[in-house]
Amino acid sequence: MFTPETDATSRTHDAADAKHELNKLQKRLRRNVGTAITDYGMIRDGDKVMVCLSGGKDSYTMLDILMNLQRNAPVQFSLVAVNLDQKQPGFPEHVLPAWLESVGVEYHILERDTYSIVKEKVPEGKTTCGLCSRLRRGSLYGFATEIGATKIALGHHRDDILETLFLNMFFGGKLKTMPPKLLSDDQRHIVIRPLAYCRESDIEAYSTARQFPIIPCNLCGSQENLQRQVVKEMLQDWETQHPGRLETMFRAVTSVAPSHLADRELFDFAGLDEKRDRFQATRIDALDMGSEQAGMAEDLFEAERRVQTASETAASLGREL
Repeated sequence: MFTPETDATSRTHDAADAKHELNKLQKRLRRNVGTAITDYGMIRDGDKVMVCLSGGKDSYTMLDILMNLQRNAPVQFSLVAVNLDQKQPGFPEHVLPAWLESVGVEYHILERDTYSIVKEKVPEGKTTCGLCSRLRRGSLYGFATEIGATKIALGHHRDDILETLFLNMFFGGKLKTMPPKLLSDDQRHIVIRPLAYCRESDIEAYSTARQFPIIPCNLCGSQENLQRQVVKEMLQDWETQHPGRLETMFRAVTSVAPSHLADRELFDFAGLDEKRDRFQATRIDALDMGSEQAGMAEDLFEAERRVQTASETAASLGREL
C-alpha cells in the first residue's frame, strides 16, 4: 500500500543510489585524469595552470576534477579559470562569474569580439570552426603570457581525439590528432588535455549529475552538418555495434609502430639494407670460425646432447618405477 512514508523512503533510497553513482563516476574521472597527467608529465611542481572554461560540459568537468585533484596532489600547482567572451548575441554574461565565485577559484573573463570577425569573414552556411578556433587560440595564448601561466589546459576528451584522428585521415590526408600535451608553434606555451583518457559519456553524465550551468554555443553549436558531427555519429554507431571498439582504437593511438606505417620522415626505410648488413657483419657464425674454434663448438654441442639424453633416460626410468 502506497503511503507518504513509503514515498519518502523511496526518495531517500533513490537519492542514496544517485550519490553512490556520482561518487563512482567522480572516482573514475579522477583516476583517468590523474593517470593522463602522470603519463604525459602534464603538471609540474609550481605550475600555474590556466584552465580554459567555455561554459560547456567538458571544461566544467575538467576544472572541477582538477580542483578535486589539487587538494591531494603530490605537487603544488595553482589554477586560474579563464573564459573568452566572444560577444555572441544573447550570451549570458552573468552565469560563469556567478558559478566561479561559488566554487572559489581565481578567474578572468577575457572580452574579445571574435564573433563579429567570424560572421564577417565566413560566408553564410560555411563552417566557422576553423577561423573561430584560430582567433580564440591567439587570444588565449596571449593572455596566458600576460598572467604568467605555465600550462594551458583544454577540455578535449578521448572521443574528441578519435574524431580528430578520423577527420584528418578522411579530409586532410594525415595521420595525426590532438596530442595530450603540445608545445605551441612559437615554442612559448605548453597545452595540456587532462581529459584525454576520459570518455565523453562519463563527462556528460557527471556534468548532468553536478548540474553545471551549461552555456550553449550559438556560433558553432547550431551547425548540424559539420564534418565532425558526421564522424562522431560514425564512431558512436561503431561503439553501439561493437562495445569497447573506441577504447581499442584509442589504445592504438598510444601505441604507434613507425616501422609498420609508411612515413619516410618518421622511419628510415632506405637505411634498412645498411642496418641488415651491419648486423650480418657482427654475427658469430660457426661456418666462419677457424678449425680449432669449430672443434670446440662441436664438442660443446655434443656434451649438451649427452646431458639431454641422460635426463630423458632418467625421467623414463622414474616413470617405469
